[in-house]
Order: sequence, then structure tokens, then C-alpha cells
Amino acid sequence: MVLCKGDTVVVLTGDDKGRRGRVKRVLRWKGRVEVEQVNYVWKHLRKGQKKHPQGGRIQKEAPLDASNVQIVCPSCDAATRVVVRKVAGKNKRHCRKCGAVMERVE
Repeated sequence: MVLCKGDTVVVLTGDDKGRRGRVKRVLRWKGRVEVEQVNYVWKHLRKGQKKHPQGGRIQKEAPLDASNVQIVCPSCDAATRVVVRKVAGKNKRHCRKCGAVMERVE
């Protein structure tokens, strides 16, 4: 998986199709990513003694499948696929459209 925390992605499918957001969390073992301001779900909370004394519902972001998002190149500002090439002995991510190196933003 070439997605990293802090990357800007665009959603390809679903209710939030076309929306852009930053990757908050990458769940590599599940093949999923959590994107800011995308894929909101309602979480129902049971009454608790300390954390949530009255219970209720909260809205939170749920993870999306990594195949449903595509990374946005910072230089050409377009959704693109990524190719990994060795540069000076290290693997670097490159944009398929413009060829620019996409550095990790953390």
C-alpha cells in the first residue's frame, strides 16, 4: 500500500464520491484508510458512569477500503496512481502523470 498518513486523497466510490480529504490513519493489515471529513457514521453509545453518563449517538469517521481512494499529486493537483522507483538507494513514490516525487507528509 502506497498511502501514508497525511496524504491528500480523493474518494472514487460511494456517497462521498469526489470529495477530498487528508488520511488520518492507515490500517495496513485490513487494507483500509481513515480520511478526515469523509464517510461519517453514527455510533450509538450505551449509558456509562464516567465517559458518557447520558449515552446517545455521536458521529464519527469510519475507515474506507484503500481501493476506493486515490492519491492526489501535490505538484499537478490531480488524482493519480503511484509508481515506486529507487532514487539514491531509497524507494520513492512518483506520480504517474507528471513524474514528480511525492514526499511523505507527517
